[in-house]
Amino acid sequence: MGATAEALNMYCRAPGRFSTTPALTAAAFDSFGHLRIAGRKPQGFAPLSGFRRTQDGWIRLHANYPHHEQRLLQALGATSAEGAAQRLGSMAALEAEAAIQAHGGIAAAVRTRAEWLASDVGRAAGSGPWIAVEHADGTASGLELQELAATATAPRQDGRPDGLPLKGVRVLDLTRVIAGPAATRLLAALGADVLRIDPPAFPEIQAQFVDTAFGKRSVEADLMEPENQQRLRQLLAGADLMVTGYRSGALDRFGLSPRELLGTHPRLVVVTLNGWGSAGPWSGLRGFDSIVQAASGIAHLYGTENDDGGWRPGALPVQALDHATGYGVAAAAVRLLERRRETGAGAAARLSLARTAEELFSLSNSAPNDLPGNAGSPAQLPAPDYRLVASSYGELRYVGPPLLDSGRPLDYLSPPPPYGSSAPAWG
Repeated sequence: MGATAEALNMYCRAPGRFSTTPALTAAAFDSFGHLRIAGRKPQGFAPLSGFRRTQDGWIRLHANYPHHEQRLLQALGATSAEGAAQRLGSMAALEAEAAIQAHGGIAAAVRTRAEWLASDVGRAAGSGPWIAVEHADGTASGLELQELAATATAPRQDGRPDGLPLKGVRVLDLTRVIAGPAATRLLAALGADVLRIDPPAFPEIQAQFVDTAFGKRSVEADLMEPENQQRLRQLLAGADLMVTGYRSGALDRFGLSPRELLGTHPRLVVVTLNGWGSAGPWSGLRGFDSIVQAASGIAHLYGTENDDGGWRPGALPVQALDHATGYGVAAAAVRLLERRRETGAGAAARLSLARTAEELFSLSNSAPNDLPGNAGSPAQLPAPDYRLVASSYGELRYVGPPLLDSGRPLDYLSPPPPYGSSAPAWG
C-alpha cells in the first residue's frame, strides 16, 4: 500500500497527502472476511474448493464458479465432491493437475519451493520486474516494489490540493474475482468514474461483487455480439484507463491486447493482470490466488502437522496475492496517468499473481517463521473501524479503503450498485 500512496502523492504533487497504516492495510486485505450483507457473513470457498489428498501428495482445487466446478468434475469423471476426492486418491498430484487443466478446470499440485523454482513454469512466472511497462513508443521498463515505495513516507507539507485526485478519470474495468476489482474499487474511491463490464453467461459471485464494487457502475454485455463490440469501441474512445484481469491473450480477439490498444489509442493507459504471467507453459491458463499459493511453495511452507502425526498444506490467512497485486495495479495506473500528464503518451503495465508471489518471497528469508502470515491471523488483530451503508443488497458492514487522505480515513463514494444496472456509456 505504501507504493500506492507514493504514486498518489506524486500524481497530486503533494508529498505526504496520502498514507496508510498496518491496521488499515490488514483490514483491507481481509475486506471479504469483514463484509456483512444484511447481517450475514458471505460464504468463502465452495465445498469442492480446497486441498485434497492424492496418491503421492496434495492438490488444491478451485471450484467457486459453477462452470469451473463442472469442468473439474468432468475431468475427474465424478459427479460430487466425494467422488472427486476418491478419484484424486488414486492419481498422482501432477497427473491430476494436468487432467484438470486440460479440461479447463482450475487446480495445482502442492509443490515445495524448490520444486517450483526448478520448473519451467516457476522460472517463467518469476522473470522480469514486478510491474512490467511497455510505452507507446515501443520501449519497455519496469516498476519494482522498492522503487514505488521509496518515498512513501515523504514529509507532509501545507497547502495540499483539495478534492479527489482521480475525479474526471474514466476507467473501463474488465476484471473479475478479487485482484482487479480491488484495484478499481480503490480508483473509484479516489474519484474515478469506473465502469465495470461482465459477461452475462458467467455472472460474478454476488458477495464477491458486493465486496469489490463500491463506487462503481456495473454493465452486463456479451462482447461476442457486434453491437457490444461497437459500444466498447465508443467507450474506449472516451476512456483514460483500461484495467483487464483475464488470462493472458483471452481478450486479444476483441482487439484488446495492450499493444493493439496503444496503437489505436496512444493516450490510453492500460494495466493488465492475470494468474501466471505472459510467458511460460502456463501463461494461457486461468489462475487464482489459492492456486498460485499451492504451486509456488507457499502452501507447503505453511503446512502443519496434525495431532495424529500427519501433515497438511496451509495457506496465507488472507488472499494476499490478490490484494497485493490489486494495489500494485492501482499504483501502476496512477504512475502511468502521471507520466501521461507529463508526456501526453499512454503506456501499458502488466502484473501477475505468480510474479507477486515471488515479490513477497523476496521480502522474507523464505523460511516459514519469517513469512508475514505466521506472525498472526486477522482474528488476532484489533477490530477495524467498521462502516455501515444501505444498499440494494441490504445494509452492508464493510471496511474502507486502506488510505488516509491528509490524515483522515478515505471512504467509498457510494455503495455497490445493483449488478448489471448501468448502461454502457460514460456519465
